[in-house]
Amino acid sequence: MGKSLKIAIDGPAGSGKSTIAKILAEKLSLLYIDTGAMYRAITFKALQSGRFSTKDIIDIAENSQIIFDKGRIYLDGMDVTEEIRKPEIDEKVSITASIPEVRERLVMLQRKMAAEQGVVMDGRDIGTVVLPDADYKFFLTANIEERAIRRYNELLKKGVFKSFQEVKEEIIRRDKNDAERECSPFKKAEDAVEIDTTDKDINTVVKELMEYIKKG
Repeated sequence: MGKSLKIAIDGPAGSGKSTIAKILAEKLSLLYIDTGAMYRAITFKALQSGRFSTKDIIDIAENSQIIFDKGRIYLDGMDVTEEIRKPEIDEKVSITASIPEVRERLVMLQRKMAAEQGVVMDGRDIGTVVLPDADYKFFLTANIEERAIRRYNELLKKGVFKSFQEVKEEIIRRDKNDAERECSPFKKAEDAVEIDTTDKDINTVVKELMEYIKKG
């Protein structure tokens, strides 16, 4: 398998796509790009600056440097891997992601990264918009109860205490916002392989994806 492979992994929050994409990238010696983290990084910078109008967010997106290195994300040279996962970012990232000019800027950066080397890229519009010509496209999903449980447990580990119902409602709202946005709505690519991760552990799903890739 070549080092110039382009692998697109899409799916909703809690489907396991980020964890699985990261492991897959390590196994194949490819760069892992978490596109959702890029929108989170811009959201983080906007909130930090105290400027959160659409115009401000566009300006920040156009004047920010985002780099991925060894599973970490750097914003203007600063490691923001942990900061961008905080609840206040969760609450605002859909706003950033819905701005067409921001998506245009970040999609350009994502394509540039993929043009320079092989990548495993995950997000919500990779197979449909960012890398429509990817060598492999996967769409991971899971039922809402399972996705909410995963997210709830993830927050608990970080010391963030929310009710299960609150977490579930946030996921449903995020799904709705992303599916209904005018620019690059969240949907499965017609030629993507769909895998339901509801009753599967991470290693099982990674193995499935590897089998598809080895078959060519």
